[in-house]
Amino acid sequence: MRIMVLVKATADSEAGKLPEEKLFADMGKFNAELVKAGLLLDASGLKPTSAAARLRFDGKTRTVIDGPFTESKELVSGYWILQVKSKEEAIEWMKRAPFDGGVEIELRPFYELDDFAPGPAIDKARALEKELMGQKASS
Repeated sequence: MRIMVLVKATADSEAGKLPEEKLFADMGKFNAELVKAGLLLDASGLKPTSAAARLRFDGKTRTVIDGPFTESKELVSGYWILQVKSKEEAIEWMKRAPFDGGVEIELRPFYELDDFAPGPAIDKARALEKELMGQKASS
């Protein structure tokens, strides 16, 4: 199963404060362990919402809202995408993340195509998934 681990934003991350060298190094070691275990699919930090935009959809109307956004408890400053056997496995790994106090993470399983009832749209999605995997393999 794939799980996205969301790192909640803090006042420092929203201010654009980059992690100190020690945390960056510790995070590199932790990520290397995830790679060695064959679990890490992707990971990155996100710039603050002052560099972001949101799109709001209302019927045919599209509204662009430029950041920064003030609801900091709902903002994300980084993520991991893991391929694990269970949510419990992901939790055990993420307990080892080298964060100090003041950081909160959320683990959210992805919907997989097998979660949906069979049908033409799912067949097309499977074909697209296969095509994307072929592109990744050739790059």
